[in-house]
Amino acid sequence: MNDDLIPDILTFEAITENIRVQVQSYFLKDQSEPNNGRYIWAYRVKISNQSPLSVTLLKRHWIITDGRGVTEEVEGDGVVGEQPTLLPGQNFLYTSGSPLPTPSGFMRGSYQMIDGKNRIFTVAIPAFSLDSPFCSRNIN
Repeated sequence: MNDDLIPDILTFEAITENIRVQVQSYFLKDQSEPNNGRYIWAYRVKISNQSPLSVTLLKRHWIITDGRGVTEEVEGDGVVGEQPTLLPGQNFLYTSGSPLPTPSGFMRGSYQMIDGKNRIFTVAIPAFSLDSPFCSRNIN
């Protein structure tokens, strides 16, 4: 898999304890069914270890909010079936997805990690928007 993000797509970023998390989201029109209230997004995450120690991603915690403000929390071990270990300077890139019953929403979350000194810490996943061509854009 390519070890970089997609050019020309808005990237959201957070850095916690020298772990950089970058996220891009994009609407999957071909998998969505707007007439049935089903909107699907993919999101691509790049995790970069900018610390001097190796780190292992143990758990994920997502907070997914739809366009009506309804929130769902998702927790689990690792990401996409893996608990990757990143040596200093290494990146891990993965793609996943999320459905919503509304044409827009947003996601944010955190990863629980452990470093080479067995210290467990939390890394922020930046909030990012889920916008489809079916959402209305109103400027307040």
